[in-house]
Amino acid sequence: MAQQVFWQRKQLHEMTQDEWESLCDGCALCCLHKIEDEDTDEVFYTSVVCHLLDEDTCRCTRYSERTVLVPSCVQLRPEDVPAFHWLPPSCAYRLVYEGKPLPERHPLMSGSADSMIASGLSVLNVFQVKDDEIEEDDLVDFVMEEGIIFRG
Repeated sequence: MAQQVFWQRKQLHEMTQDEWESLCDGCALCCLHKIEDEDTDEVFYTSVVCHLLDEDTCRCTRYSERTVLVPSCVQLRPEDVPAFHWLPPSCAYRLVYEGKPLPERHPLMSGSADSMIASGLSVLNVFQVKDDEIEEDDLVDFVMEEGIIFRG
């Protein structure tokens, strides 16, 4: 009998730091700036991404310092995942929390760290870097389901 992989046999809070970090698929969709309606808690994605994102690798250029350099950057922690309603439905943290399988394009499944970029399902396909304020034109209808990115 084959042994289950760690994300199938462990709860998020039981994972080591390395296991937790490896769940990130590298899509960087969480790095898109979002606006939350205070009255409804509805989250609106924008096409604007954090200035720390490397436009070639789709990774944070200052990952260990990101929450200091960008105070609004949210550090994902296992105990907080239930509150992360703003994470896209394709996010591995959400998928594992919800008991769903990882897609074949996930690096843990594909064996390639760049599989999200290669699949065309990373933030590199939907973003812009801006130094000024977010405007209404920057809001997007953004949903990622079943491996498809939709923009309004």
